Amino acid sequence: MRTVYLDHSATTYVRDEVLGAMLPYFGERYGNPSSIHHMGRRSRSVLDECRERVAKTLRVKPGEIIFTGGGSEADNLAIKGHAWAKKDKGNHIITSQIEHHAVLYAVQWLEKNGYTATYLPVDRYGLVHPGVLEDAITDKTILVSIMASNNEVGTIQDLKALSEVCRKHGVTFHTDAVQSIGYHDPELDRNPVDLLSLSAHKFYGPKGVGMLFVRAGTKLEPLIHGGTQERDLRAGTENIPGIVGLAKALELAVEEMPATVARLTSMRDRLINGVLKSIPDTGLNGHPTQRLPHNANLYFARIEGEGILLQLDMEGICASSGSACTSGSLDPSHVLSAMGLDPMLIHGSVRFSLGHRTTDEDIDWVLEKLPPIVEKLRSISAVSA
Repeated sequence: MRTVYLDHSATTYVRDEVLGAMLPYFGERYGNPSSIHHMGRRSRSVLDECRERVAKTLRVKPGEIIFTGGGSEADNLAIKGHAWAKKDKGNHIITSQIEHHAVLYAVQWLEKNGYTATYLPVDRYGLVHPGVLEDAITDKTILVSIMASNNEVGTIQDLKALSEVCRKHGVTFHTDAVQSIGYHDPELDRNPVDLLSLSAHKFYGPKGVGMLFVRAGTKLEPLIHGGTQERDLRAGTENIPGIVGLAKALELAVEEMPATVARLTSMRDRLINGVLKSIPDTGLNGHPTQRLPHNANLYFARIEGEGILLQLDMEGICASSGSACTSGSLDPSHVLSAMGLDPMLIHGSVRFSLGHRTTDEDIDWVLEKLPPIVEKLRSISAVSA
């Protein structure tokens, strides 16, 4: 059966170039970078080299890169770590209603431990307005965390405006950029972002490795205690194969970004326009233009998204009803709810996310198979009756 994978926002495959770079560090180059013998020193040299390469790619300093076990850990280190480090300065944290649960749950945990939080609303496109952020800042605010782009609907935030509001008020600004890298440049050399989280498996690197950018002077307390790795901020023997993979994947993603964005935007728009033209009572979720080039989140009135996904899967098409991290939940998407979408349309929403191997023929396949699936499901749906 033909497979059309349109769930790249959930995860990506490991590119051949990335896997090739990683393989030696699973085998003959297995030294612990904290060991003083020659094998340990060689691993330390590779670790330092990767940190320099990542920093160069992001246009920051090597000492500002902390390697982690993934994006969720990076988010938790940024939010909890900074909150603990600044507890004598204040206890108020600001985030948005549409954040990934790695951010939302970290903030909610802090609320149970003496901190207060404000969850900013978004407009119907999923945008946080800088004026709303500025109005929420108090003399107790120590951290703002707003994602660079949304994992469900693909809306891209104005990081420059949001981070400048925080800089104006002397408040630390963190952004979860897990979905952005390779599709949108956070411009860390121009925007006053203090903390930024990434996860390698979102840009064709391995799972189980991520990183946190920590701008010089930003205070953190560690989550994991033990050794002195990662500037005493993340104890544990470094995942050298994973870090090598992250560095290589990041270089490729940023280098190829202009061509990737152009190609995926063209196919994304053809998919969106084709669906809206061929299937009545459908619509686009998220901003029409200020969105990730590979994200098409669409609602289908009078049917359940889960039914569409099951029927698509029978045709070899892999898509999603939202975040992969909450795919087992029966609760409506908190992102679409915050955007004010009708609950019935929320349950009828599907996310298609394109990637490197997506072809025009794949889009043709979806546009051929999806309309009869929707027609069939509507004909038997109790909602349509």
